[in-house]
Amino acid sequence: MSINTLKTRDDPKPLSFTADGESFELLNGLQTSWLNGEKFGHKELRNRIEPWLTSLFQSEHLSLLAGSGLTHAVHYLATGKGAAGMGALTLSNHQAEIDQAAGKASEAAGREKGNLEDQLRVANELLRGLEILQKNSESLRKELQTGMNAFAQSILASEAGIATAGNDKREQAFNTLVTFLMSFACRTGVRDRLNIFTTNYDRLIEVGAELAGLHLLDRFLGKLMPIFRSSRLDLDMHYNPPGIRGEPRYLEGVARYTKLHGSVDWMQTGKDIRRIGLPFGAASVEPYLHAPGLCGASAHELMIYPNAAKDRETADYPYVELFRDLAAAVCRPNSTLVTYGYSFGDEHINRVIRDMLTIPSTHLVVISFDDPLGRILQTYQELGRPSQISLLIGPALADLTTLTEHYLPKSAIDKTTFRMSELLKQRMGTEPLPAKRSMPESDASDGSDLI
Repeated sequence: MSINTLKTRDDPKPLSFTADGESFELLNGLQTSWLNGEKFGHKELRNRIEPWLTSLFQSEHLSLLAGSGLTHAVHYLATGKGAAGMGALTLSNHQAEIDQAAGKASEAAGREKGNLEDQLRVANELLRGLEILQKNSESLRKELQTGMNAFAQSILASEAGIATAGNDKREQAFNTLVTFLMSFACRTGVRDRLNIFTTNYDRLIEVGAELAGLHLLDRFLGKLMPIFRSSRLDLDMHYNPPGIRGEPRYLEGVARYTKLHGSVDWMQTGKDIRRIGLPFGAASVEPYLHAPGLCGASAHELMIYPNAAKDRETADYPYVELFRDLAAAVCRPNSTLVTYGYSFGDEHINRVIRDMLTIPSTHLVVISFDDPLGRILQTYQELGRPSQISLLIGPALADLTTLTEHYLPKSAIDKTTFRMSELLKQRMGTEPLPAKRSMPESDASDGSDLI
């Protein structure tokens, strides 16, 4: 039996309940006004969750932050197992010192132990220090290049696991992903565009957007080898309705997309950041690094956070631009941020979320399959703004299939439902009233029995 946590609407505090198949029950001692019996199911939860999310998704500004949980969920639907995780970096030079420093960094961020990102960050800092001291750094550089290549291979292996799965499983996984993305992207034309942010290095969201016909706008411009541009123009897509001139309207199915930690197909070439034509689930990144415009790049130049740039000014680029986009998108009045599969382990992102919640009209929706380290609930307590936070934690709520089938809004259906409701109201107002039934004489009374 799994433990799930829910907090929506005017709940004063999170409610925890157990799930036994399709039957749910609140933990001992917990009570709520919107449940009559001790046991309940998806129907009661849907009546509570779906209208609430539907209203939040039509906020003036809507953003989605997808963490590694999304990749694991889709990979599990396609293959029956989770995606490849970030393994430890094995070095023959300064391994103990790097592991110790990475452990301190992870502890400061609220994680139990250092992951590959922490090790790469410390190793790159050490490499730069050795270069400043003019010490021998070539062996460490080669090992870092090998580690970055292995990391890229693990990302591509996860992509390949989805791409090469059985037809039925793969189709089910992609259909669920498309439904998930379109629940957020189907916004009315008078609302601001959906902003999608992700900490993942894979291209799963890009593939889902292609299948859904969703146009993604990012900072890259160009066709053959797009280049990253710091000038973020408000480019968009519009169309002219038939018979109307000079009044372009928003094209549906368009979202802004930002990969906060870089991507497995971003390369640093000289002073530029370019996106290479790396197929989804490719066997290796190496064959695609030998194009003439890449200047002999290796896996060491992959723009995976933290990257291996030689100086701090370059190391902060392009990530400083991407985090600025996150802050500009969510720290606005009437803004809703939805996180899925994000464990709140990145302090630079948590800082932006804390700043967002200082605006009273903003709202945070946290959806996560689990919370093994208790970091989500700890962050919820530390933020101290329960009225601005909704929680859906646990497999009964955040399983990707369950979430898309029961709880996420279907915006395309909602529009049709609203039109149908208005039509029924109009028809009910014009229908003649039913004729009054004449009362039989035996039932007639002079009213004396009412006195």
